[in-house]
Parts: sequence; C-alpha cells; structure tokens
Amino acid sequence: MKVTNKRRRDPRLRQLVAVSLMFLVAAVVPAAAWQVSGEQQPDPQVTGSISGTVLDLTGAVVVGAQVRLTREGQSPSAEILSDVLGQFSFANLAPGPFRLTISFTDLNTQVISGTVHPGEAYVVPKVVMLVATQVTQVTVSLTQVELAETQVKEQEKQRILGIVPNFYVSYLPDAVALSPKQKFELAGRSSVDPFTFVGVGVLAGLQQAGNGLSGYGQGAEGYAKRYGAAYGDVVIGTFLGSAILPSILKQDPRYFYKGTGTKKSRLLYALSSPFVCKGDNGSWQPNYSYVIGNFAAAGIAYTYYPASNRGGWLVAETALIRFGENSLSSVLQEFVIRKLTPKTSNRAQPQQ
Repeated sequence: MKVTNKRRRDPRLRQLVAVSLMFLVAAVVPAAAWQVSGEQQPDPQVTGSISGTVLDLTGAVVVGAQVRLTREGQSPSAEILSDVLGQFSFANLAPGPFRLTISFTDLNTQVISGTVHPGEAYVVPKVVMLVATQVTQVTVSLTQVELAETQVKEQEKQRILGIVPNFYVSYLPDAVALSPKQKFELAGRSSVDPFTFVGVGVLAGLQQAGNGLSGYGQGAEGYAKRYGAAYGDVVIGTFLGSAILPSILKQDPRYFYKGTGTKKSRLLYALSSPFVCKGDNGSWQPNYSYVIGNFAAAGIAYTYYPASNRGGWLVAETALIRFGENSLSSVLQEFVIRKLTPKTSNRAQPQQ
C-alpha cells in the first residue's frame, strides 16, 4: 500500500512572511537612498581667517584700537581690540566680502574692504592711523576801544588825492565812539601831519601877499610871525574843538558821511554839521564842542595877534569865518571829496 505525504501550506504563514518583507524594504530603501544622496552632496566650504596689525604714523603699534568686522547679510558685526602687539584676528569666517573699520581716540578712522576665500588666511596690509585733524574755532571779540582804534588807524590813511589828510571823516555811519585818548591822538596826528605845515605855509604866504595882519610887517620876520599865528590857530582850534571839549562833553568830532537821500537833504545835513554832531552815545545833539571851541580859539588868537589888528570884532569875525569854512568843507565832503579819496577805509553802506 503506497503512502503519499502531503505538506500542507498554511495561508497565514505566507501572509506573515509577506508583511515582514514589506517592513524590511521600507527600512532598507530610505537608508540606501540617504547614502546615495549623501555621496552626491559637495564637501562643506572651508572657513578662512582675517588678521592684521595697527600702527601709528611713527610706526609704533596701537594697543586697544577697536576693529569692527562687518559681513554682507550677516548681523551683528564682530568687534575686537588690537592686542599689545597691535594685532587683531578673526577666525572661522565663511568665505565672502568683508569690511573692517578700525578706530582709536584722536586718530583718523580707517576702513578696509576685501574678500576672504575658502581656507584663506587673509592678512590685511599694515593699518597706519594718522592723527585726526583738530579744528579749533576761535572767536575774537574786540573791545569798543580796540575797535575804535582800528577804525581810527584806517581813517588816518584817508587822503584827498592821496596827499591831503582827510582824517576827520567817517564813511561808516555806525562807527564806534572815540575814547578821550583817541580824540587827543587824532588831534595830534592831524596837527603834525606834513601837509599841515605845508598848508600853514601857503596860508601865511597869502596873508603876507595881501598884507593881512599888517601889524606883523613884511619880510622874513613878518612871514615867520604870520606862519606862527596861523599854525597856532590850527593847533588850538583842533585841540579845543576836536579833543578837549569833545572829551569833556562826550561828543564825536568827526563828520559822518551821509551819501543818501535827495541833494537838498544832503546839502542841509552838511551845512548844519558845525552846529549838530553825534554824541558818544550815538544820538544827534547840538555841537557844543565845536561852537564853544571855535569862539574860545578865536579869543585865544586875540592875545597873540598884532595889537593894531585887534578889536572887539576880531573874535566874532574869526569865529564866523571858521563856521563858514567848516560848512563849506562839509559840503565838499558830502558831494566831492569822497570821490577824490582813494583810501576810503570804511566801505559800509552809507546811513539811510
């Protein structure tokens, strides 16, 4: 009797095997894929470094200089200080452009740009820091006396046709008032000017030619007496009317050029100058200094003029003549003389 053994196949066993194979594939395939993918990735970029040395203009190292590294697209920036050898260094830097800003107290800030490549040890050329330029603003303020002194010195350069002194005219309407010392200095400067001696000589010659002050006679002696009298008139009148009384009464002895307005207003302004003046306080007032000084000078002249030429009329006549001369001179100053004075130092706009 033939016996046949049949191996029975359990369906559940086959299902279990199939499921196990699926889990195995799921575990193995991703790992293989990761390994393949990893083999295709490029090598990571190699980092670099930046270093340098900070020196001053003499070649000495600068210790403690602030070095700031700035990278494009990276924030914040990195900062270090130069060491005792003046050196600095930044390590583990990704390749790419960079900018270094080096600063130190009292030295000019230096900015250096460059590009560090993969694996490069970038050495910055020696950084030489110069001394920072220091701008000092100094404000110089002159005192009133100093400013007046400057203006007077400029006025003393004013000469008609470059020859005749024109000291007692200010083309600056707001000129600083003169101190008593400056009034006396200006009077003295005018009295000893070479042209004053020449002018007195001409006047004495005209008087002798016309036999004025006839009591002095003629000849060299007569001319010398006339010269002395004429010079005395100039000096006494100048010091009394332009220095002594203006200092006591606090008035300005100068003529202040007007230059604007109608011709009539300017003419009246000039004609009134012997009787109206500017005070040291800047206000217009009666010209007591010139009026009193004019009569006083005429009275003093009475004492040294020849006895035959003295009389009650002498003081009044001399004073009136001087008033007329002053008015005429002021008119010429207003309309003519400025054009003939090349060195008009005070070029400010005339008074409105």
